[in-house]
Amino acid sequence: MLATTEEDNPSKHSYPLRESQQPNPNEPWQSSGDHAAPAAPASAAPPLSKHATHIYTVSYLIFFSLLGTLARLGLQGLTFYTGAPVVTGVLWANVGGSLIMGFLSEDQKLFREEWGKKPAKEPGTDEVEDEPKTKNKKHLAAKKTIPLYIGLTTGFCGCFTSFSSFMRDVFLALANALPDPSLPTGSHHASRNGGYSFMALVAVILLTVSLSLSALIAGAHLALALARVTPTVPFAFTRRVLDRVVVVLAWGCWLGAVFLAIWPPYRHNGPDVWRGRAVFALVFAPLGCLFRFYASLHLNSRIPTFPLGTFAVNIFGTIIEGLCYDLQHVSGLGAVVPAAMTGCQVLQGVMDGFCGSTTTISTWVAELKGLAHRRHAYLYGSASVLVALGFLVVIMGSLLWTRGFAEPAQVQSQRADQYHPQPSSLDSPTETHQHAKDSDSDSFLPSAPSRQYKN
Repeated sequence: MLATTEEDNPSKHSYPLRESQQPNPNEPWQSSGDHAAPAAPASAAPPLSKHATHIYTVSYLIFFSLLGTLARLGLQGLTFYTGAPVVTGVLWANVGGSLIMGFLSEDQKLFREEWGKKPAKEPGTDEVEDEPKTKNKKHLAAKKTIPLYIGLTTGFCGCFTSFSSFMRDVFLALANALPDPSLPTGSHHASRNGGYSFMALVAVILLTVSLSLSALIAGAHLALALARVTPTVPFAFTRRVLDRVVVVLAWGCWLGAVFLAIWPPYRHNGPDVWRGRAVFALVFAPLGCLFRFYASLHLNSRIPTFPLGTFAVNIFGTIIEGLCYDLQHVSGLGAVVPAAMTGCQVLQGVMDGFCGSTTTISTWVAELKGLAHRRHAYLYGSASVLVALGFLVVIMGSLLWTRGFAEPAQVQSQRADQYHPQPSSLDSPTETHQHAKDSDSDSFLPSAPSRQYKN
């Protein structure tokens, strides 16, 4: 498998984002973090234009951030159901993103052409240069500069996974407030002592971290198993066709999401809950992805044994997640129907889109696996979890353990809509009038009472 080292001096290379590490032949894994704006390695043909390559990179990040966010929200919806054995919906998205990250990091075939020029073997080359580990290291350094690879790893995998949602579920498990689809509507969690809450916290952490790390390794094994059948993406097709098409698709899709959020289509007097479920998240997702990309680009190489950029964006996104969650669940602000409906949807979009794309599990576990010394990995992982949890205890706990969490306006509206569906175009005038009357009465539903959860 791949070696776990980066270049000895990142300032000599065009890829400054990853941390500088000394070679460690005993380490079997090469981590894959967020990637820098590309410039081709010396052994490959230089890109046609540095500025064009940067535009392609940003466009790939935008496009795949939209796809990754949609994939995460869709998978959360599929895996959060009555009777689900695991009620942390983001768990399977984190596992899936880590699996794809492991595959892309270990794969040697998809980007075999690199920048379009196969490096020729120089006469008198030492036999050491032909070792698989050396070749894999050179290939990984080259493909990290390719815009498509950056889009797939930093864009799709980074936005498919979410560290902030993971830490939110950790806190809710500690506070005995983790949503459970098997509970009847409006019911409360049974009270429990602090020991059970601590066990719930440990369970969520161990499940997410262990399964994500296992998925990362499984993805690498899958890449090796499928090496003979994995195709190679032609460099000429990528540069002349795919890169240019993605520029149009990325910016067009992002602008389309913005327009849908500002001017939603005619809704037949029904609630536009779909904006809170997806559209607002798509508006904010590219911003979070680009913020993570540039923050990691400038900070990850500062401390060789501690990826400062990924740590900073994960903590920052978790703080914003906690603030938005509080605003959504405070009685009189985020829990008022219907005045706060749009505001509640915007907050949900910030949490799912911006925070979900700013923070990442796939890069985080790849860095944990790729650090040269295990003590550095334990320090990095423990610091990320403990600092993020500490902020959520202060931010979310201050509301939960004083006033309690109220039901958000968006949830109240969806529940009212289930019992009082909107009239269709085939309804008679009498039925339409009755539906309108029911809808008006729903508009004055009282806010859900504050709930004080006990540990």
